[in-house]
Amino acid sequence: MITKEKWQQLSVRLLRVGIREDDLIEKFILGSGAGGQKINKTSSCVWIKHIPTGITVKCQQGRSREMNRYYARMRLYEKLDFLLRKEKSDQQQAINKIRRQKKRRSRRLKQKILDDKKYQSNRKKSRQKPLE
Repeated sequence: MITKEKWQQLSVRLLRVGIREDDLIEKFILGSGAGGQKINKTSSCVWIKHIPTGITVKCQQGRSREMNRYYARMRLYEKLDFLLRKEKSDQQQAINKIRRQKKRRSRRLKQKILDDKKYQSNRKKSRQKPLE
């Protein structure tokens, strides 16, 4: 059984990532898989859809409908949190890329690049056929 404290903690987490109960469609469907007659007869499997994002979660982790409701919301939270963090990191990577592109090279680095180019040029010249 899930305690009230855990439900409250979960609801706070959901609100933190922007999931409200009004935005959820929740349906109870017949379970499937191992478990025999009990699974096949009861609608303990929970299907949740978050309307704004379109993310769906199906949970049949336990035999109890209440536990499955809790676990389905946890999975929904984890999915949305992962997507939000990924989006932020993509933006951060783009910003860092622009910074690297705009960053000026130091005088020493420019000289090193020039020396490497001259060295490579000399090596290529030495590979040419000798002039007659």
